[in-house]
Amino acid sequence: MSAKDLTIKDVRVSLLTVPYLEQPAFQANYDKPRDLLVCEIETAAGHVGLGYQLYLREGMRTTKSAIEEMHLKNVIGRDATEVEGIWRDLWKSSLADGRGGAPVLGLSAIDVALWDIVGQAAGMPLHRLWGHVQSEVKAYGSGVWRGMTREGMIEKALRFKNEGFSAIKMQIGHVWGDKDDVENVRQVRAAIGDDMDIMVDANMAYTADHAILMGKRIQEYGVYWLEEPVVPDDYEGYFRVADALDTRVVGGESHFTRYDLKPFFQNPVCPILQPDVVRGGLTELRKIAAIAETFGLKIAPHLYPELMIQLMASITNPEIIEDMGLLADIWVEWSAPVNGVITAPERPGHGLKIKPEIMKDYKVA
Repeated sequence: MSAKDLTIKDVRVSLLTVPYLEQPAFQANYDKPRDLLVCEIETAAGHVGLGYQLYLREGMRTTKSAIEEMHLKNVIGRDATEVEGIWRDLWKSSLADGRGGAPVLGLSAIDVALWDIVGQAAGMPLHRLWGHVQSEVKAYGSGVWRGMTREGMIEKALRFKNEGFSAIKMQIGHVWGDKDDVENVRQVRAAIGDDMDIMVDANMAYTADHAILMGKRIQEYGVYWLEEPVVPDDYEGYFRVADALDTRVVGGESHFTRYDLKPFFQNPVCPILQPDVVRGGLTELRKIAAIAETFGLKIAPHLYPELMIQLMASITNPEIIEDMGLLADIWVEWSAPVNGVITAPERPGHGLKIKPEIMKDYKVA
């Protein structure tokens, strides 16, 4: 067997359920462990590419089924370097039935694994393969969750400050009520001082009118951006909020592929987009970044800092990387932020390997 034979001979999908080292408090009493989908693609030459996804809600078994029922027949036997062709075929296969959702989540895991193989075969990290721009990218500490007490939110923000981050993100909406949310922002700002940026995430909590009212109440505390103020399909709501506030209005994590983001390009009033790698893969993120730059928009991707450094080190419009620490303990090695900066690794591919004991001890399917 040739050491250069990149024919895909096997695709393995595993499901893991792993306890958190620090349980996130997205909502009050949130106690769900980490559900992980792991997609390993093996070539005839022995390369093993890794794709993975974290599920904060249910759905990993649905995605596993989508991969096995819809995608495997379009992957096995092909050359792993056919990344664009495989992406196109998997995307088209779900257009008539199930566009978006689990089929795209499955496509994305496959896409990440394929790029990992291509980088390994080339002996290059992805950011070099794609065209390196910068080695260091700023990160922000994300995890001042709404499910905490106010004292807990302040404590977490101060922890991020002590770790050297220059920006943090906190949540509003859904739990506290408007008056308390405003007070939380005020007290977090008072605690960390004026030298740090505060991003505020509403997680789709509001109508446009409500978001405008809340945005005006919190913008006096130096809010760097207001994130996901309305539901993903309310594009006009996004635009109304952005036009009404001095604060940046951002979003994109819940939108699937560049097609869902098209209205943000056509009316570029939201200056920063936050695409998620699980909604189109690395192939799609690179296209989104290029289109965004055309309209003067910057990229601040959602989660997965250990993977997003590859993208952000290879584009010319990076804003900042989100570090929530949700997967930090599962890697054999990763480029953790130091004083709020992530340095791009030089390992081939994306350079990520899950610890063998994690794969063994927490596999559920």
